[in-house]
Formats: sequence, C-alpha cells, structure tokens
Amino acid sequence: MNKVKNNISSARSVFYSFFRSEAAGGVVLMVCAVIALLTANIPALRPILSFWEIEAGIAFGNFNLLMTVGEWVNDALMVVFFFMVGLEIKREMMVGELASPKQAMLPIFAAVGGMLCPALIFSLFNSGLPSSNGWGIPMATDIAFAIAVLAMLSDRCPTGLKVFLTALAIVDDLGSIIILALFYPTHAISLVYLGYAMAVFCILLLFNRLRWDSPIPYIIGGLFLWFFVLKSGVHATVAGVLLAITIPSKTKINEVRFYVSASSLVEKFKQNSNGGVDVFANPEQLTVLHRLNDQVDRANPMMSRFEVALQPWVNFLIMPIFALANAGVVFGGDAFHSEYLAPISLGIFFGLFVGKPLGIFLFSWIAVRTGLAKLPEGTAWKQLLAIGVLGGIGFTMSLFIDGLAYSDQAMIDVGKASVLITSVVAAVGGMIAVRLTGNQVRKKFRKQCQ
Repeated sequence: MNKVKNNISSARSVFYSFFRSEAAGGVVLMVCAVIALLTANIPALRPILSFWEIEAGIAFGNFNLLMTVGEWVNDALMVVFFFMVGLEIKREMMVGELASPKQAMLPIFAAVGGMLCPALIFSLFNSGLPSSNGWGIPMATDIAFAIAVLAMLSDRCPTGLKVFLTALAIVDDLGSIIILALFYPTHAISLVYLGYAMAVFCILLLFNRLRWDSPIPYIIGGLFLWFFVLKSGVHATVAGVLLAITIPSKTKINEVRFYVSASSLVEKFKQNSNGGVDVFANPEQLTVLHRLNDQVDRANPMMSRFEVALQPWVNFLIMPIFALANAGVVFGGDAFHSEYLAPISLGIFFGLFVGKPLGIFLFSWIAVRTGLAKLPEGTAWKQLLAIGVLGGIGFTMSLFIDGLAYSDQAMIDVGKASVLITSVVAAVGGMIAVRLTGNQVRKKFRKQCQ
C-alpha cells in the first residue's frame, strides 16, 4: 500500500515539475502539432478536420457574430495570447531586458535584422508572383518552441544568451503585431468601427489613469474593444495588445509601505502561534493571514496578476488548440502539385533557416561594433550565430500570417508545410549548433585558465 502511495506521490511530483518547467508549453505545442498532422494525413481520421469548419456564434436582428470554429480560435482565443504577449512586452520595457537603452539595443537590432533578412529572401523567390504577399511568414520567432529547446540544452547555453533570445523573441512579436495591423487586414477597413475601437481604448486608458484596480471594467471594455477591432478590418488579435497597454502596472502601495506592513503582520502571526500546529486553527492567525493576503494584493499590480492567471491557460489550452486547428496539412495533396510549391517553400525555408540567423548575427554585429550594444556576458560570436539558428523556429506567428497572406487554400497548405518542416530543421540544427559552440567556448575558457 505504501509503495502504491509513494508511486502516486512520485508521479504527481513529476507531473507538477513538468508543467512548471520552461519547456512544458513548447512540448505540449509540439505534441498538438503532431496530432494535427496525423489527423490530416490518416484518411480514417481526416473527417475530424471538418469540426473546424462548423459555424457557431449568435445572430439576432441586424447583429451578427457568426464564425467557423477555426475562426473563433484564430480571431477570439488568440486575442488572449496576444494580450499575454502585450503584457510581456510592456513588462520587459518597464523592468526587464528592454528597460534600459543599453540592454535593449542588442535584442532590438537583432530582431530587426531577423525580420528584414527573411522577408527579403522570401521576396527574392516570390517577386512578381501572386505568392509575394507571404513575405511576412518567415519573419517571426516562436518564443514557446525556442525556449523549450533552450531548456532542453540546460547548461550548454549561457544565461545571457537565453535572456537575449527571449528578449529578441518579444521584440520579434511586437514587430509581427505591427505587420499584422498594417499589412494583413481581414477585410476593407471600416473607419466607423475603428473610431469606436479607439473610443473604447481611450476609455480604458482613462480607467488606468484613475487607477481603477478591479479587473472587471477592463475585461468588459476588452470585449467591446475586440468586437469593434474585429469589425474594423484590422486583425482582431491587435485588440489584445491594445488592451494590454491599458492594464495598470502600478501598485496601490509602494515597496516601503508593503515591507513595513508585511513585517508587522508576520510578527503578529508569530506572537499568536500556539506551538507548531500543522493547521492554523486559531482566529488571530487566520485574521493576520487574511490581512497579509490583502497587502500582497495591494502590492501586486494588475498587470502581474493577469499574467500569472492567464499563463497556464495560454500555454496549455489556447496554444495547443491553435496548433490543432492550424497545423493540419495534407502532405502529398493537391497543394504539393501547385505551381507555387517551389517559390513559397524555398522562400520560407531559406527565409527562416538562413535569413533569421544571418539577420540576427549581422545586425547584432553592427550594434556591437558601433558601440550601441555589447555581447551578453561570457558569450562568443559563434554562440550568438547558433542562437540565431533557433530564431528560425517560426511556428505560431508564421502559421498565423500564412493564413492571412493567402486566400488560395493550396498556397496556405504549402506555407503551413514549409513552416512546420523548416521549424523542425531549425530546432534540430539550432540544438546541434548551440551544443557544439558551447563545448568549444568552454574548452577555450579552460585553456585560458590553465
């Protein structure tokens, strides 16, 4: 009996450790992508794909909000993902790696290079063709996949490079959001709905200015903002980023007041102790705990509370559903006899696998040589080039833009397949490159120390 209990406890420990790890989100995303591919390529399972084409929503009178299940995933669920991305960008710009100009310059330069070079390479293969609108597909790095791969490498990669890749991916996401808003509208722009969206955005900014600390007004306002952006023609996911900008980042009490108050409450908690009881049964201690919890809430900004609450939902529900809905492509189908197979696939492959590391390395070199930035502590240029290869993992945003860039299903499928194949190649190639360069740098360092 005890052995069974120990096994259950051990399994539970492994389960919790996995889902708290950096790699967990990327691993779950990979598994769902594989499931989507198997579903699309096993004839007996292929009818399941029709689920994403079912129409759902509400309609009454002149009001109509009907979309397919797949569109609800891409235009509604993914708004929450972009909201999370917006919060991450905001946090990094306030207190993270993008907070100081000197820190921010290297990932910003690297991200710009990592977007421009892939777009140029794709355009070289597709210039003058109907497929040329897909230039945005190879521009984005998938942060979940990239971090998952780095987590698997553990100590083979210096901490400074891990931070660099994370910051680069965040800037990359910001660039992708701007590209989505400007170059990939879902239909003709409606200035009326765009005006409504801007009015709601301004109201939410006013809530922030007035320091409204309840999340309810922001959630309700966010729903209206999403609807108006959806109807405006700008891609609905931009509403998530706009909402993130309005979320308060300041606390109700400052650090000193929190420290003094918390210290006093902890002291009262100790004074009311009845000698090591496992369960806090006395009312005085429970009162102190409630007051301490209230102080923690007052010291914890709403922006942080939203991030913590949404992170597991985004990593383990929204992103996997997105992968299931978008990664299914039939290999060997009509798309692979399309005249656009070569230009699209070559543009995406060389854009992600060659353009990404080349752009990241070249623009980083310019930033360092001009004195605008410096390499992360304890890293070499060859390691930065290896990290650039991991930047070619372009799963989520690349698939997203692929679906917006083309209306022809054959083009969309070629784009999907190319993104999936290239992302796997970039992940494997990046892992090998980071391992090799990490070993070389360590050996060089040991020789210098002898």
